[in-house]
Amino acid sequence: MRESKKCIIVDDEPAAHYVLVNYIKQNPQLDLVFQGYNGIEAMNYLRENKVDLMFLDINMPEISGMELLKILPKHPKTILTTAYSEFALESYDYGVIDYLLKPIYFPRFLKAVDRFFETENLKTQQAEEVINSVSVKVDGYFIELELDQLLFAQSFGNYVKIHTTKRTYLASITTSELEKCLPEKNFMRIHKSYIVALDKIEGTEKDFVSIKKEKIPIGITYKRELSDRFKK
Repeated sequence: MRESKKCIIVDDEPAAHYVLVNYIKQNPQLDLVFQGYNGIEAMNYLRENKVDLMFLDINMPEISGMELLKILPKHPKTILTTAYSEFALESYDYGVIDYLLKPIYFPRFLKAVDRFFETENLKTQQAEEVINSVSVKVDGYFIELELDQLLFAQSFGNYVKIHTTKRTYLASITTSELEKCLPEKNFMRIHKSYIVALDKIEGTEKDFVSIKKEKIPIGITYKRELSDRFKK
């Protein structure tokens, strides 16, 4: 049997809560730990609690679901729930694993949950593997970069500049895609445009970290997580 995962519902419609709560109760693998009715409630809860899956409505007052995903430096795996489909393509840039259109039918809900557990199983398998390198496309060819040589990566239009101890590469990959390829315990996104190797940081200031004399900005939404990582 699958290990149960903590999930939350964030939706301003009580009727949507009623449907999702009923569906979740029929899935012993899911443990509903919080119900929020706006983005502020969700942000406050997620800052203090670890969650595996979020059922998130897009169209909410004050802070929409998409805005919430943009604001949070790190958020749970997310299944969007909405009556509209115009945000479907944009949503996948923020790690959304599925998109449920209202009214939500139980078979479609089950399919989305299965997709979530597939991604969790893949994450577990990858964590168990020893990852020593990352494959990226440079000048039309795939090359292997040793992880212990990576210093930091910087967004550059439709590419990413990957700075290593040997040279800098301009890779055909997005920052979000690269982040998914890197082991979380060794690398961290500290700004919307920068990923750094934590063990290569030589110094920190209020708004920057230093790596090989390069000053790399720390995004305001990433400061707390970076501080927590250093404490650990």
